[in-house]
Amino acid sequence: MFNFFKKKNHQEQPKTPLPQLADINQFPLQVGDVVEALRYDLGKCKLIQVDKGYAYESLSTGEQVSWLRMVDAITQLQKVKKVME
Repeated sequence: MFNFFKKKNHQEQPKTPLPQLADINQFPLQVGDVVEALRYDLGKCKLIQVDKGYAYESLSTGEQVSWLRMVDAITQLQKVKKVME
């Protein structure tokens, strides 16, 4: 009739892209890179791969924080600075 109650296909929803894995200065990050975290008082961290994706592990305390918690809302970049050695 008017198709008011037509079922919608929920599988066709577009997925939002994940933020890119780059530091605040737009340098790309890879697993094993050492960075200085600008959040959560982690200090120097190492980017590691875990079951759910990536995480930053503090070199001083061993605390782990998901990389998604480090995303800057405006720039969509990570709130870390890559340590260049």
